Amino acid sequence: MRIRNLELRARIVVEGFLSGLHRSPYHGFSVEFTEYRAYTPGDDPRYIDWKVLARSDRAYVKKFEDETNLRCHLLVDRSRSMEFGTVGYAKAEYAITLAATLAHFLAHQGDAVGLVSFDEAVREYLPARARGGHLRQILHALEKPSGGNSTDLIAPLEHVARLVRKRGLLVLISDFLAPLEKLEPSLAMLAASGHEVANFQVLDPAETTLDFPSSTMFEDLESARVMHADPATARAGYVERFNAHAAALAELCARHGISRTRLLTSDPLDIALLEFLRRRKKAGAGRRASGGAP
Repeated sequence: MRIRNLELRARIVVEGFLSGLHRSPYHGFSVEFTEYRAYTPGDDPRYIDWKVLARSDRAYVKKFEDETNLRCHLLVDRSRSMEFGTVGYAKAEYAITLAATLAHFLAHQGDAVGLVSFDEAVREYLPARARGGHLRQILHALEKPSGGNSTDLIAPLEHVARLVRKRGLLVLISDFLAPLEKLEPSLAMLAASGHEVANFQVLDPAETTLDFPSSTMFEDLESARVMHADPATARAGYVERFNAHAAALAELCARHGISRTRLLTSDPLDIALLEFLRRRKKAGAGRRASGGAP
C-alpha cells in the first residue's frame, strides 16, 4: 500500500505472485497456454488443440483451458464503512487494490473483466471485456473517490442480475457488515441463475477483536452516530456477536454454493490470489466431473 499508483501496485503483486507460483504446487494452474499432455481415450475432445494436431498429426489436450476466457465482474463496496482502518490504510484501499490485482491477473490471462462499484447505489459499471485499454478504464474507475453514506448490497446485486445475462464469475468484495437476512435472497438469485459467485470479506483486524487500549468515542461512518464505549467491558459481547455474524455469513454462502474468503487488511494480497486460484481450480474440477460447460 506504500506505492501510491494503483496500477503499479497491482502489477507488482501479480508479477510477484506469478513468479512464486511457478515454484509452488499450483504450477500448472497458472493457465499457461503451453501446458499440454498427450490425448488419451476418454478425454473431452473439446480440449484437443486442433492446430497442434494439424501440424504434428498428434493429439494433445490443452490443460486447464476451461479456466481461460472467463467472464468476470468485480463488485466492489465503496460505502463509508469501508473507510475504517487501523493499520495505516482503510479497508477501501485494500479492497480496491484487491480488485485491481484480480483485474490485472485476469487481463494477463486474456479473460474478460468488468466492474461494478457501489455504495447505496451503483456508481460505476463497466461490462466485462478483454480488449486492450479496458483494464486501464477499470483502474481509473477504482481510483475515483467514494461518495456514498451507506451500503445497500441489494441494489447493486439486482442491477448486476439485470445487466449480466451471460453466465460468468461474480466476485463481490465487501466487509459484509450488513443484515444478512436482506442480502441472502439477492445472493441466492445470482447463484441460482448460473453465475459462479465468490465473496471476499475484507475486515480490519481491530474490528474483529475490538482491540482498542482505552475508552473510546466510536463513530458510525455511515450514520455519523457517535457512541462512547469501554472496549475492555464491551469486548466479550462484541466478539461473540461479531463471530455469530461471521458464522451466519459462512452458512449462507455454503447453503447457496458461494465461495467465501475472509481477509484482514494486514494480510498480503498473495493470499487472496492463491485462494482465488484454488477455488477456481476446485470449481473447474467440479464442472469437468459434471460434464458442464466451462
